[in-house]
Amino acid sequence: MDSGAALTGTRLSFPICPSLHPSLPNLSRTFNPSLHFPIKLQNQFPLTSHNVLQSASSLRPSATLSNNFSETTELVDIDWDNLGFGLQNTDYMYMMKCEKGGAFSKGELKPFGNIELNPAAGVLNYGQGLFEGLKAHRKQDGSILLFRPEENAARMKLGAERMCMPAPTTEQFVQAVKDTVLANKRWVPPPGKGSLYIRPLLLGSGAVLGLAPAPEYTFLIYVSPVGNYFKEGLAPINLIIENDLHRATPGGTGGVKTIGNYAAVLKAQSAAKVKGYSDVLYLDCVHKRYLEEVSSCNIFVVKGNVISTPAIKGTILPGITRKSIIDVARSQGFQVEEKLVSVDELLDADEVFCTGTAVVLTPVGSVTHLGKRVSYGEGTGAVSQKLYTVLTRLQLGLIEDEMNWTVELK
Repeated sequence: MDSGAALTGTRLSFPICPSLHPSLPNLSRTFNPSLHFPIKLQNQFPLTSHNVLQSASSLRPSATLSNNFSETTELVDIDWDNLGFGLQNTDYMYMMKCEKGGAFSKGELKPFGNIELNPAAGVLNYGQGLFEGLKAHRKQDGSILLFRPEENAARMKLGAERMCMPAPTTEQFVQAVKDTVLANKRWVPPPGKGSLYIRPLLLGSGAVLGLAPAPEYTFLIYVSPVGNYFKEGLAPINLIIENDLHRATPGGTGGVKTIGNYAAVLKAQSAAKVKGYSDVLYLDCVHKRYLEEVSSCNIFVVKGNVISTPAIKGTILPGITRKSIIDVARSQGFQVEEKLVSVDELLDADEVFCTGTAVVLTPVGSVTHLGKRVSYGEGTGAVSQKLYTVLTRLQLGLIEDEMNWTVELK
């Protein structure tokens, strides 16, 4: 799938970078079997160490392998029941390079470790860098599923155009993800114990002193097994609305996954956590009354049968989980509106939840605005529960994927 197919309806709000000429076409909670969704339950298999290893042993990466590559299919010996969202050094990472104006060549799997950068690298001096995030899950039969990797490839292409960078083709991106996961398959958690978080990076690695696109680019992928993103686990989180600092501005880079967007939220996020909040909800910088997003995830507001979320207009990241939840919600009979969502609508909501690759679908227990705290009942709301259940069972391969969203590694 090319970027045009994956990001249908996304409009470029910036001119094509004049220095490049690429063609841009354009775990789980209780499952309620009575939920209506146009996908069917698959036969489920009990997980044993035998079938995990049997399945894993038949999977091999197709990328060029470094001389130090050695294949081990046995699961690593770590405490799978207490995975947090933190970095664990795994076995291999993927790397490939590209000269300015050129195309990425075939990549290579290398032992995970530090990389070398010139002090004048574009990414270090001018922030010319992007990243993505996606996950791999192990099914009950031991095989491994990816979730919509072509969407991440398309989003990286879109971001690369905005940042004047070349990007891997969709096919290169997806194959690199597959190869990296297969090379690290012993780090994919058992079913229900977490996921393998996959972090692709695109860096301006070439040296450049004056302000200009870097002369060389590096695409790399590393992975780490992870559990829940928030310390609350699957419990509702507590947000505070930020009124003074802003995540993005119209015409800026808020709509692409560039590295600088995330350093900018650390000040407000750190202050919020000191006060006991889970994270920060940002408002638009013009009117200061419309919702944008949380530090690293999109936000949804539920009122009756209507689910509202801020429209994608250049200041909000087009989340892949966001896009998936919109489709899932509509399939369940909910009315979904992508629009300007005011603070007043948020405070009057029946339920609020966040979505993202890292957070999946996380319910919001309370929002604090100008010293006033509004709570949304106890525990997870019915709508959040329903959508979470369908999405995660799809990602785990527990229901038939009629959406064609998952990619099984074979």
